[in-house]
Amino acid sequence: MDPLRRAAILITAVTLPVVVALVVLVNVRGGEEPAPAAEGPAAVDGVTPVRPEDLPTLELDSPELGPEAEQACTTLMGNLPLELAGEPSRRVRSERANVYAWGEPPVVLTCGVDRPAGWTVEASAIQINGVQWHVDTSDPDATVWTAVDRPVYVEVRLPAGVDSAPVTALTVPLAEALPYQEPAPGP
Repeated sequence: MDPLRRAAILITAVTLPVVVALVVLVNVRGGEEPAPAAEGPAAVDGVTPVRPEDLPTLELDSPELGPEAEQACTTLMGNLPLELAGEPSRRVRSERANVYAWGEPPVVLTCGVDRPAGWTVEASAIQINGVQWHVDTSDPDATVWTAVDRPVYVEVRLPAGVDSAPVTALTVPLAEALPYQEPAPGP
């Protein structure tokens, strides 16, 4: 074997484990503490980003859940993103852990809601990335999207003026956490 090649293999064999150990150590112990920002987060295009700690805690109602719904909702809640369509998650106070919120005005997800009153055999659903949604636009202050093809109904309440980007972003974690179930509209 060529002496240069042998030296390269030897250097790689020694260096690679050291680099891996350093990466693991930095990830486990963390790097140095970042210096606190003197004036908060930097503005982008003249807009200062909202920090989760700056948002007030939301007081939200949550439906009571049976054991199966509670298990499904727990799985879903553990799969939700910390940021949704560019908005940070925010603190929520509720009797149960089946509600989540992002941004201001808040986009609110509630797992385990009742079948939407308007979800009947005559109603159509919108399918996004394999998840079927019933959309209720009767409230002038919000559009309510409800996933109707999962073991539990999952509601996403969008404030007026917010497009469907948050719903589209939630289809992947929702589909990963909750298996498809044939929709069962009301009469």
